[in-house]
Parts: sequence; structure tokens; C-alpha cells
Amino acid sequence: MAAEKSPEQTVEQPAGQPTAQVGGRPSTAQEAAQETGQEAAQEAGKPARPGAPEAVARLADERVGPHFKALPPDTDGMTVGALAAQRRNLFTGGFTTPVLALSAERLEHNLALMEQYATRHSLAFAPHGKTSMAPQLFWRQIEHGAWGVTLAVPHQVRVARAFGVSRIFLANELVDAAALRWLAAELDADAGFRFLCYVDSVRGVQLMDAALRAAGARRRVDVVVELAAGEGARTGARTEADCAAVADAVAATGTLRLVGVAGYEGEVPDPSPERVRAWLRRLVALTADFDAAGRFAADAGAPLADIVISAGGSAWFDAVADVFAEVPELSLPVLKLLRSGAYVSHDDGHYRHLTPFNRVPDEGALQPAFRLWAQVVSRPSAEQAFINAGKRDAAYDLDLPEVQVVRRADGTELSGAGVTLHALSDQHGWLRTDPGVDLRVGDWVGLGLSHPCTSFDKWQLIPLVGADGTVTDYVRTYF
Repeated sequence: MAAEKSPEQTVEQPAGQPTAQVGGRPSTAQEAAQETGQEAAQEAGKPARPGAPEAVARLADERVGPHFKALPPDTDGMTVGALAAQRRNLFTGGFTTPVLALSAERLEHNLALMEQYATRHSLAFAPHGKTSMAPQLFWRQIEHGAWGVTLAVPHQVRVARAFGVSRIFLANELVDAAALRWLAAELDADAGFRFLCYVDSVRGVQLMDAALRAAGARRRVDVVVELAAGEGARTGARTEADCAAVADAVAATGTLRLVGVAGYEGEVPDPSPERVRAWLRRLVALTADFDAAGRFAADAGAPLADIVISAGGSAWFDAVADVFAEVPELSLPVLKLLRSGAYVSHDDGHYRHLTPFNRVPDEGALQPAFRLWAQVVSRPSAEQAFINAGKRDAAYDLDLPEVQVVRRADGTELSGAGVTLHALSDQHGWLRTDPGVDLRVGDWVGLGLSHPCTSFDKWQLIPLVGADGTVTDYVRTYF
């Protein structure tokens, strides 16, 4: 293990106020992100909804204690804001191991990079919030030009609404009557709240319609027909004829409004650039066919502002950008909505290999922002060691954590070469060491993680750490 220094992170800042092309009409990022329910409610003569900045600021008032992992024991009872103001050092400030750190510089770099990418390719961006479930990060993304936030289940939508997010794309079907009852009330109470979700079956449409009618919904719920990525893929109507039948069912209701077509290219069987692009072209063709058939025609009470076409996970957004550039002129402006989520923290495993930036390196590169620090607690043999981090602390569903650095008690950092994590127990990591590796009980081991979604969800309060080890803030998650 040779001594090495951690590289400083260069953050590419966006030049000036970014713009986004929404349906061919440019709008500033502020217009795209900050046209909140407050403004719309005021225009409608209703009281303004509490703004997200205030809701996020109130997170600083939460008290810390042993219910949050890894925080210094002497901080029990302090508020998060008071703790952040102390600017403690992650390594010398009393934090206990294991502790997950999120790099402040790398986070900002990733936010800026995807903002620039979406702007460059005339895409609206609704990053998938299921990745972090962190309202502070939702709003950092919105401040970086995001149209809104994508989510997956009703609980997540409720969290986003509690923190003032006014544009939500639910990339899933919604047939739960209790959730639809809540949604109807939320839409009726806030004229500025825009919500969209998938539909992929006539039965699902019927369940939605029945629940919304029972709830006395006054606003129609906007839906997009989900086209499946292929036979054996996840959700979605399997054929164009199936999609048309679902669209007909929507048109027969008085509670739903068809606004577009969507899907998830990450489920294309045996994916390749050619297969993914072929499926995306089916999505574009379906959108154009629906438009030509008048399926997006405005009804008397709810005129459409745009037609929505949406795709884009974290592995093929380059293909989405290329094919969405081919969308023909339709009867209304087109909202081309990208939904990638893992970019916010990126990773040192799965997405390091799959990121589209590997195929288009001239467009930039994401930086892994997570590092999990654990401590060597046992060294029973020359070839074996154990750290105090396990399945409850680190993602392991796609890849095991990667040993990157070893930190001595005096602050010296050594390369993690020759040290391999080969298994995880609930609370232990199993390390194998090459001959001659001087790994000691008490050393801190820095781990790179794979899969952001299952890294965030193990931590309720995550230190945001500068390159010098100073903890500048704490990110609260709601899983």
C-alpha cells in the first residue's frame, strides 16, 4: 500500500442561467423549476402552499441522537443545523464507524454535468427521486434546471409534496384507491401541482376511474400510456394495439386525461445500442400515431399545453437523446422528459461501467460521490481481516464494495491495492489481503459502492463532506 493523496475535484460550473427546450419553446431553468404551486395558487386566489425552501430549511431543526447512524455521541440532542455549523472533520470529529460520506464537490459536479447535458440535447429533466429520497437533493436538482422529480410509489410522491415539489412524474401504474383519494384531494387543493403517471391496462384505467369518481375528484389525472420494452420485460402494454386499447379506455373516462407516451428502455431484452434505439423509435412512432389519431385532442375543460414523451434511465440516456431528437413536429409542443436518477451520486461499480458517458466521453464524466468508511476490528491471520460494515451499511445487490483507500490513525492515506472485500455479513465485511500488506486493527478502510439506490436507503442522515474532510451539511433521506 503506497501513500497517496486524494485528488481535488474540479467542478465544472454552468455558464450563466441555463435554459431548457420544452416542446421546442425555450424557458429558463428558473421558469422550468420554480413555477411552483405557490404562484399558481396565488393566481387562482388560493392561499400559497408552504414553499419548499422553508420546508427544507426546517430539516435543520431536527434533533440528532442514536437513531442516526455514525454521528458523534457527544452531539445527542443537538439540532442538525447546529451540528453542521460546527464543521467537524469526518475523521477527527468524533464520528463513529461505519459512516457513509457524500462528497460535496463531486455531488455538485454531477448536478451541473447533467443540467448541461439535458440543456445541450433539448431535454426536460425529471431525475428519478427514488435514488436518494432526499428532499434537499430534489431541490438541488431543481435549482440545476430539473423540470420536476420522477418517483415510483405513492409514499415517495407524498414525501416530495411535503417538501413543495410541484411537478411529479410517477413512473409506475397507480391503482391504489387510498393513494388515488389522496391524489385527488392534493390536485384539487393546488392548481399548480402537475402530476403524471403510467397506465398500461384497461383494468388499471377502470380501477383508477372508479377510485377517482368515488373520491369526487374535480381535476382529471394526467396519464401516459406505458409501452413495454419487450416480451418478458417489466410493466407496460406489450403491443401498439394494446396501447391503443388503453388509450381508448382513458378517453372513455371523465377522470383521466391522456397526455403522452412513456416507457423504460433499461428493460429492453438483451440490450444493445441498436435494440435500445429500435425500441425508442417505436415509442416515438406510437406518440406520433396517437397524435395523428387525435388522441391528444383537448377536451372542453382541460386543454393540453404539450404532449409528453418520456424515457431514460441511467444506462442509455445517450440513446434517448439521439432518438428524441428525431421526434417529428406534432400538433402541440412536445415535452421530451428524461428520468435518469443514479447520476446524482454515481458509483464505483455498476454505473461506472454502464454510464453512457463512457460512449460519449466528449460530453463529460460523472464522478462517484459516495465513500463508506469502516474500521478494521479484527486481523486473525496474515491473509484475513474484518471491518465493522456489512449488509446493513453498504449496497451489495449488484456488486460488493471495493476497497479504495486505507487511512492510518495519523491521517496517512494508503492505496487499497492488495485488499479485497469478498463477502458481507450483516455487520461485518470480510477482507482478503495479499502477502505483505500491512493492514492493522484500527485502520479506517474507504470503500467505493455500487448501485446508488441501495446505498442511500441504508442511511437516514448522510454527512456531506468537503475534499478536506470537513462535514459541511447533512442530507436527510425518507425511505
